[in-house]
Amino acid sequence: MTNSSSVFRIFGGAVAAATMATSAFAQDVTLKLHHFLPAQANVPKLVLDVWADKVEAASDGRIKVDRFPTMQLGGKPPELIDQAIDGVADVVWTVVGYTPGRFPTTEVFELPFMVEDARAASCAYWKMFEEHMAADEFQNVKILGTWVHGPGMFHTADPVESPSDLQGMKIRGGSRLVNNLLTAAGATPVGMPVPAVPEALSKGVIDGTTIPWEVTPALKIPDLVENHTEFEGTALYTLTFVLAMNQDKYNSMPDDLKAVVDANSGLDFSVYAGGTQADADIPARVVAVENGNNIITISDTSEWQSLVNPIIDTWISDVGAKGIDGQARIDQARALMGGECKGITVQY
Repeated sequence: MTNSSSVFRIFGGAVAAATMATSAFAQDVTLKLHHFLPAQANVPKLVLDVWADKVEAASDGRIKVDRFPTMQLGGKPPELIDQAIDGVADVVWTVVGYTPGRFPTTEVFELPFMVEDARAASCAYWKMFEEHMAADEFQNVKILGTWVHGPGMFHTADPVESPSDLQGMKIRGGSRLVNNLLTAAGATPVGMPVPAVPEALSKGVIDGTTIPWEVTPALKIPDLVENHTEFEGTALYTLTFVLAMNQDKYNSMPDDLKAVVDANSGLDFSVYAGGTQADADIPARVVAVENGNNIITISDTSEWQSLVNPIIDTWISDVGAKGIDGQARIDQARALMGGECKGITVQY
């Protein structure tokens, strides 16, 4: 009797342990996070790794985030959003403008001289995403965060102090709206993902690039060009980003792990990401200063603004053809950035 009871207990315990192990294994999740920058660049180091580490910690290790920088899973940067949609990667960070015109509402934050503060803009972007984009433009993918970088600016071989200085230059533009501005100024816009910029500069394929300060050290820009043109007040431009997750992958997760992802997504994360990226401009600018480079600061932008109005009018017309009230989006973005999103701070 005792022996049979012991056997039963041992057998029952083994079954229970196996069941628990199987259950735990079934609920563990590995996420492949894919992006285009080197692992040591500011966004991976200060934003994406922070997000991944927090998700892992909050899940007690049941979520593991494998990080794949510099397109290690294959493809090119413009393909990242489709990799998230199709499940090639589980999570991607990408520049929305790498697929021009595909997500038109995001472009309101890419209009020239539209954004002054990255935190306020990232806040407004998330609020407008929830209202206008989640169920429409991004319906095939789960968006975890929306943000913009700090002020976009020129980094050039020859100094740029006015639009006329750009005439004849070949400049890498960050988005189609930046390219429109370059064209209006008489430059030749050259489209390329940011990782291709250093080689293009070193080989003379381009004469300069538009990027924010924060990414310049990782790309060795202060060593490749000597001139940097920044603008006071509203930025020459900003780019919009998303952290996007495959919807089926998210749906397949148990509810408690979905809650971990949700808690590390949304408004607070978006503002944190945009603010962190903008804050990284400060030490990056110091690198150029210490290098002895020429930094030009434009305080009177009236000459530049004359190029911008037709670009805005054309954008309003373009998105209007897609059923979007562009002027209303501009007005809403400005109201949010100047109102409830102004001066926003978050704990993330």
